[in-house]
Amino acid sequence: MRLFIYFFLFYVPLFAQQFFVNGIVKNSKTNEGLSFANVRIIGTTKGTAANINGEYELILNEGNYILVASYIGFKSDTVKIKLDKDKKVNFTLQPVSLELPTVTVIPKENPALRIIKNAIKAKHKREEYLHSYIFKAYTKGVAKTDKDFSASGNSIEISTGKKDSIRELKIMGIIENESAGYFKKPDFYKDIIVARKQTQNTPSTINVITGGRLIQNFYNDELHYFNRPIPSPIADDAPGYYYYYLEDSLALDKNKVYKIYFAPEDASDPGFYGKIYIEDKSFALLKVDVALNEAANPGKIFSKIHIFQQFLPFGKNNIYMPIDYRMFVVGGFLGMVKFAFELNSIMYDYKINPEIKDDFFDMAVVTVLPDADTKDSTYWNNIQKIPNTLEETEAYKRIDSLQSIEKSFWDKFSFFSSRIRWSETISTSGTLNIYSFNKIEGHKLNFEISANGLSNRRLDFNATTGYGFADKKFKYSLSSKLSLGNYRTTTINIRIFNKLNTLFSKSDQYRTITSTVLSLFTHYDFRDYYYSKGFEFRASSEILPYLTLRLGYLSQSDASAVNNSEFSFFRKDRVYKKNQPVYDTDINEIDFGFKLDFRKYIENGFYRSRLQSDSYIIFEGDFRKELGALHYNNLHLETYGSARTFKSANLKFHINEYISNGPIPLQRLNALPGNINGIGKTNTFRTLGIGEISGDMVTTVFLEHNFNDEIFKLLKIPYVKDWQLSLSMHLNVALSRLSAKSKEIIPVKYIEFTKPFVELGFGIGHILFPFRLEFTWRLSYKGENNFTVGLNAGML
Repeated sequence: MRLFIYFFLFYVPLFAQQFFVNGIVKNSKTNEGLSFANVRIIGTTKGTAANINGEYELILNEGNYILVASYIGFKSDTVKIKLDKDKKVNFTLQPVSLELPTVTVIPKENPALRIIKNAIKAKHKREEYLHSYIFKAYTKGVAKTDKDFSASGNSIEISTGKKDSIRELKIMGIIENESAGYFKKPDFYKDIIVARKQTQNTPSTINVITGGRLIQNFYNDELHYFNRPIPSPIADDAPGYYYYYLEDSLALDKNKVYKIYFAPEDASDPGFYGKIYIEDKSFALLKVDVALNEAANPGKIFSKIHIFQQFLPFGKNNIYMPIDYRMFVVGGFLGMVKFAFELNSIMYDYKINPEIKDDFFDMAVVTVLPDADTKDSTYWNNIQKIPNTLEETEAYKRIDSLQSIEKSFWDKFSFFSSRIRWSETISTSGTLNIYSFNKIEGHKLNFEISANGLSNRRLDFNATTGYGFADKKFKYSLSSKLSLGNYRTTTINIRIFNKLNTLFSKSDQYRTITSTVLSLFTHYDFRDYYYSKGFEFRASSEILPYLTLRLGYLSQSDASAVNNSEFSFFRKDRVYKKNQPVYDTDINEIDFGFKLDFRKYIENGFYRSRLQSDSYIIFEGDFRKELGALHYNNLHLETYGSARTFKSANLKFHINEYISNGPIPLQRLNALPGNINGIGKTNTFRTLGIGEISGDMVTTVFLEHNFNDEIFKLLKIPYVKDWQLSLSMHLNVALSRLSAKSKEIIPVKYIEFTKPFVELGFGIGHILFPFRLEFTWRLSYKGENNFTVGLNAGML
């Protein structure tokens, strides 16, 4: 069934000889192109929308056609053609000047609101008629900055009448794709990308924006921008959210069209403002020309977020469907970098209410066909698309030619980089990773080389080595990964190592550079270490779209490490704390694991990428059995996810349960994730130190509610409601116990939480900054650290 639909939509028409019809749609009075004008073929579902310059392009089989160009406020122009070769057909549209009946104004009634309420009723009637549909789409995305290449551009006029010139911005990347979209009630949806191409500086895996699910449709009640839900101007609850003003009555040929301006009732509420066009009699939404207000503008870093969309009727019931989607974004960050992004998508060849089997739909909402990246210029020259502007054509040549120039070492070198990429597959350690310091190894030089994406992105190699000048030992790690399956969903990993491990590394979220800087400048190393050498094998496979199984084997020898250095630039009066000895032993461990993830995904041509959604839950678990002298068993169960609570607010949760049987050595215990003084991390205990509490029977619960700025807006706190401050609350609970068998081999003093350890706090941040200030109170097991103030920053 699926192969038949692909064949029917994309290959059958190629048997007939096809020709191009292109031209421009102009305003007869100004002789300027009409941006995004509609060009349709009468008697068919074929058509297109022009580009910003009014230029259009159609590809049709040989035959006779009647073409009609239309634009709200203008009289449509119709042309008959006999198509037996490529033809240029230009349209000149005359502004309509008709005597339209005035709208009767009833006292205390807003005529625009009456029209909107009728449009909402018409939307529900549309939903009753619409059960399924199939369409084709062409999408083009253009990214611009003020840092790359020289080219001219266009100014774009938005609904406010202002002009944001982007002439100084140059194209830095272009993506294009051809796709098909499928929908069936209640909520089945799938996009298939048949062909895609992009400038050489753009990874193909990000070219998955299509004319379907990832493009907004203003007939939907709720739209999403920057992870925030925003009501459509014809949403069921829109009349209480927006105010409306009847700005004008226009005409589309002889049909009256209402031009309505709208904006949020409260400017602090995130929403759209601009103009919508609604047809009289049918009350169908014909056109949207809007922008996002400041409250919906994250960090107010954008000077413009402009959205444009049009709709035309299809099928016997004249069901209005989107025929395009345009988004123009212009912004800058802290006045340093200016950027712009343009997204243009046209949807065409609709089939309304076709029969589609339920089994056609699966967990992939976007699938890139295996040969999508192999289409040559002949293919691209013979598909329906939006004509390239001169600037876009020149940018393709310029970017691709610059990418072909061989780069020197200094072109690739950056002092603040963690990696240096020599080619698409080969990279080595960058400046930030070459040097590190800790109390065991002292000054250490590191080198890493990686070869990723070999053999059609199926084979990865990594080799790291380092030498500690204090412990005078070489360390190394050699690993390889083989990926199998159409979307690399089966992997086999092998690793050989002789290295210095961090004690309780699974609960330590801090980077090596953080501990290095603290050691060198404050004479404080918050970590403990031990040596390990051995061999590891891991295999995993996605046996079902939502179920992954894992199998692994680990053989390693662990040995304690001792302090070898007291070096620090400052605080010579301090000494590093004594390194914690571990239980020296050989470990031979086999483990079995699983992961249940019901989120839908994108098949981007190489991999499956799970979609981030407002509400989801994931289950993971693994069982480990030690086959050597210790002969212990360990079961780990984990669940985490998110739940949307109200508007953009959400609750994130992470629950872990560790159950053990047998003597567990110190280095294999489960530590409660703690923090450095003055620092906090998500899913950690803010009032506990790193490695302070550990056990072999451990339960942790992390709850974090991100209110974003919704509380401030809800309470209408003056000034604060417009600052886009982000409020969060966290509640953390833990139990930690140590079995009698483990106590016999643990060489240190231990603390148990036999009753729940609880801490509660809140944080304040801002969307522009990658950190937030947190305040946390310990509610049980009170002691020295009952209250903390910390900076939660992922960069540390």
